[in-house]
Amino acid sequence: QYGQNQYGQNQYGNYQYVPQQPYGQGQQNYAYASNGAAAVPTQAAYSYEEAQRVSVSRAYGEMTVGLIVTAIVAVLTQMSGLYIALIQATGVFGMLAPAIIEIGLAIYLGARIHQIKPGTARVMFYVYAAIMGFTLSTIFAVYDLGSIGLSLALCAGFFFALTMLGRTTKINMLKAGPILMVGLVVLIVAEVLLMIFAPGQTTLMVVSAIGLVLFAGMTVYDAQATRALMAQYAGQGEDMVKKISIICALNLYLDFVNMFLYILQLLGNRD
Repeated sequence: QYGQNQYGQNQYGNYQYVPQQPYGQGQQNYAYASNGAAAVPTQAAYSYEEAQRVSVSRAYGEMTVGLIVTAIVAVLTQMSGLYIALIQATGVFGMLAPAIIEIGLAIYLGARIHQIKPGTARVMFYVYAAIMGFTLSTIFAVYDLGSIGLSLALCAGFFFALTMLGRTTKINMLKAGPILMVGLVVLIVAEVLLMIFAPGQTTLMVVSAIGLVLFAGMTVYDAQATRALMAQYAGQGEDMVKKISIICALNLYLDFVNMFLYILQLLGNRD
């Protein structure tokens, strides 16, 4: 769980974009602001909005592919028993190694996204998703398939609703970024301490409920952050937009996976 990539998380403010008039479009109609203070070419505005829509859709598309990769790898790993065999052969190392690799990939992507090629960023994201599927294969040994399917369906519905809320609400969730990150750190620390000193089903339910609410907020936040980043980098070329879409996809992917796990812990029937 967790591992939320923080690339650009504290760089958001109130974004404003004034589309530049395309070459050769000097005779286009203009749309005037309500106060009459500015004029923007309507065709340029449409072109920008369309480009932004496509860019945001690309991020969600990458996220969806990542989730599919995770699901396929999880099923194949469970069928082969590879992860269990790795743990039996290497002990604690086998449990920690995938998590360490995931954290390393997320940090590297965030730090080097401007330098690496879009294809490299995409491959790294898919590798991350595959490793996540490798470790999540254990849920098939703990929960029945009905619980997993129900939790997945509920998560998909919640995620869609929260994403639409983030894209349509007038509330600026970008300002809540620092609060959400503090909440995430507190949740991680509290979960570790509670599992050590006060383990039990009640503790699991409480932590899962808090975690679900937290990642619901982060889903709305990342929906707005994706649009903000795409607007910020829209003028830096298609390659940059593709790379930024990978970072946004990773954040959205992690929101989805964590919400799914918390819903599964709340509603799942253990085998």
